[in-house]
Amino acid sequence: MRKWRRWLYGLIGGIACLAVAYVVIGVVFVRFIVNLWWFDALHYQSYFWMRLLYRYAVLAGATLLFFAIFFLNFWIASRYLGAGKQGRGSTAGGKVAASRRTTLRMFRSFSLKVYTPVSLVLAVAVAYPLFDRWETALFYIFGPDTGFRDPIFGKDAGYYLFSFPIYILLQHRLLIAFAVLFAALLFLYWLEHRLLSGENRHLPRGAKLHLSILIFFIVLVQDWGYILERHHLVYTTSHEPFFSGPGFAEMWVTLPLIWASLLLFTATALFLAKVIHTRRGYLAAIVLAALFAGVTALRHSTVLSDKVERYIVKPNEITREKPFIEANIKSTLSSYALDEVEIRRFETERIPWTVTPKVKGILHNIPVWDKDVLDEVYKQLQGIRPYYDFVATDVDRYTLGGVYQQVYLAGREINTGDLPDYAQNWVNLHLQYTHGNGAVMTPAAQAGDEFMVWFVQDIPPVSRYGLTTEETGIYYGLEDYTYVIAPNSVGEFDYPKGQSNVLSDYRGSGGVHLSSLFRKLLLAVFFKDKNIFFTTKTTDDSRILFRRNILRRIRTLTPYFLLDSDPYMVVTAKRLFWIEDAFTVSRWYPDSQRFSGQLNYIRDSLKIVVDAYSGKVTYYIVEPDDPIMEAYRRMYPGVFQSLDQMPPELRRHIRYPEDLFEIQMHIYGKYHQKDPELFYRQEDIWDFSRIYRDHQPVGMRPYYLTLNLLQSDQTEFLLLSPMSPRGRDNLRALAVAGCDGDHYGKMVVFSFSTEEQVYGPSQIDALINQDTSIAKEFALWNQVGSKVTRGRMIVLPVGNVIIYIEPVYLRASTRLHIPELKRLIVSQGDVIVMEPSLEEAFSRLEENLKSRTQRLEKRFPIPVEPRPEAAKK
Repeated sequence: MRKWRRWLYGLIGGIACLAVAYVVIGVVFVRFIVNLWWFDALHYQSYFWMRLLYRYAVLAGATLLFFAIFFLNFWIASRYLGAGKQGRGSTAGGKVAASRRTTLRMFRSFSLKVYTPVSLVLAVAVAYPLFDRWETALFYIFGPDTGFRDPIFGKDAGYYLFSFPIYILLQHRLLIAFAVLFAALLFLYWLEHRLLSGENRHLPRGAKLHLSILIFFIVLVQDWGYILERHHLVYTTSHEPFFSGPGFAEMWVTLPLIWASLLLFTATALFLAKVIHTRRGYLAAIVLAALFAGVTALRHSTVLSDKVERYIVKPNEITREKPFIEANIKSTLSSYALDEVEIRRFETERIPWTVTPKVKGILHNIPVWDKDVLDEVYKQLQGIRPYYDFVATDVDRYTLGGVYQQVYLAGREINTGDLPDYAQNWVNLHLQYTHGNGAVMTPAAQAGDEFMVWFVQDIPPVSRYGLTTEETGIYYGLEDYTYVIAPNSVGEFDYPKGQSNVLSDYRGSGGVHLSSLFRKLLLAVFFKDKNIFFTTKTTDDSRILFRRNILRRIRTLTPYFLLDSDPYMVVTAKRLFWIEDAFTVSRWYPDSQRFSGQLNYIRDSLKIVVDAYSGKVTYYIVEPDDPIMEAYRRMYPGVFQSLDQMPPELRRHIRYPEDLFEIQMHIYGKYHQKDPELFYRQEDIWDFSRIYRDHQPVGMRPYYLTLNLLQSDQTEFLLLSPMSPRGRDNLRALAVAGCDGDHYGKMVVFSFSTEEQVYGPSQIDALINQDTSIAKEFALWNQVGSKVTRGRMIVLPVGNVIIYIEPVYLRASTRLHIPELKRLIVSQGDVIVMEPSLEEAFSRLEENLKSRTQRLEKRFPIPVEPRPEAAKK
């Protein structure tokens, strides 16, 4: 009986100990476990383990490599150490010699116990930087060739993107490893030599050979470093901002000096080895060492290269630098995906302009509202309650009633920070006010002095245009959300209805289950909030939803992508979704111009879709030819899907990203000059067109328009950027990127003739300021308790004519100042009109142009040249 009790007590005690250990381990590793649960809830558990194990696999592989180097050499050294153990020469060495002998004997007799841990410690110390750069190591394994060859050395760009960075790191670590190893063995062999000298014996030849072999490996590793230095010349910045990459001086001075350094260093090492073994060749070794030191000093100084630049390059600069400028142009256009830009000549008409039916058909898509102004309008007119917020207004296109319509829209998100102070309690913040509801949508084109037209409005969302959505809850968005627990027994606030509130329960798959006390305990520790553990308002279906800001959510999953600054909402029949553009970037592309000193390669690689209700994140590859994206696809199989798998109702809403287009046009403004001689003269550099506000120049960002620019018979959604010559205000080009269907990513630059003046935005803005009739209206409005604000100027290419459109808003001077679209200014050249609607403005513009042409023809009639037959008579 007692034995049975002892077994029972032991079993209970064991279970209790295991339970305590489980809890302790869980608390200690709480961040790891909660992250594992979070990734598992998103169905990315295998991806989580891959990212975790990859880094330790790289560390283990690097540690094993360096451990083998240290262990093998210490094992070889142990064969030659402690050889003086039979001697009796204690008179010369005394206690010191005995101590040295004991150390060396221990190293040999207990070698595994001594140099195994020493090798392991040294290996981990040398290999650890590879743990920090584990993704660089994976790129070397998974990175493909690009098909583009570096114009300078003829190597595939994939070598520079994937191999070169890890080669540099490995070369540095190997050099450190062999240097440490050489120093350690040199010290041990020196001790052995001192002991053997006291016994009139010599160090075994094998020890000298061992040191010689180590020197040989050090020379090989350093020679590899010189070869890598050659390839590093493709990142030369000494010619910037003129051009990037190596020039004449680098290829004809620096490169030969690198080769000379390699040869002299190798020769010096060989002669030093000869001196060590034969006691001959001192003079040759000294001469070679002096030459090596001189070449090294010359290579790291600018004396010779400056002389070459001054006396050889500058007098014939275009001839000397032409092949290197050409290489820089070719590489830069390739690295920014600008090598397939189509250039079309834009021929402007000089005859009076006519508003055709086709022109009238595009007016309903002209975005006359500014997104920043609409943010305030939406908040004032559709906020409904103070705890709702519209974080950002997006531009998109929808087919409504069979009409392809450009629209503005924004999601109505919850913002608990605007709740009254007395309502800022734990239940409200984490159980009741859990989500936003629906979106609002308005057409891009509106008329002044009219009520706002709404395609989608109110709570629950109402649409007279057929835009209905089954699930309108927004649990994930752009706000800085805290965690929430849903569903719960309190009930979640859904939307207000009269004097009461409609409640709902979360039915999505997002979040981590709160299915046990252990989970509640760990999550309470993770969030540092004891209420998670002690609350009794959870149910069996309760989940804790966190990392609800979609940008933070994406960065937690895939921190290695550069994200666009403007994620946008898409309204579908089932749910609301967010689409975020993600870019792959690198600073390792050869001979390419850097952007902001940080990157010299970028690709529009991914569309990331986030379900606003469940928080599910899905990755779709846009550019399968991107080598970096292909490396990630191989690295993480199953994570990234092809664009063909994106649901059609989402795919029709993808758009070319503004941030990427802005970077590309910043580069293209200089590198559209593909001819090296034209590039050298820098006579046709473009900048973003600008406009002046408060006497300060403001660059015009790219904006979306719905036009028939790419194909005259097809209206499509486009991203457009006006460009002006550097230092001038006239219009030089219009850069366009397609967003729809097969034209997605297609870039066309409409170039204006350099022989013809085309007014730019700032020039049109100055003409508007000088228009007396417009100035009188502005002065009148400013005197009646309102303030006039002029919106973003739109450059609109229509046919062979450039039209400028600028909205005019009126804001009340009172506390509640809802912006009102009052007028639209429309201009062609120096003919300017201002009317309430685009239709009226275009009609009046046509009349003014015709009457002006008639007046000019009366005052200055154009002489008619006689026919050749009449001239003969």
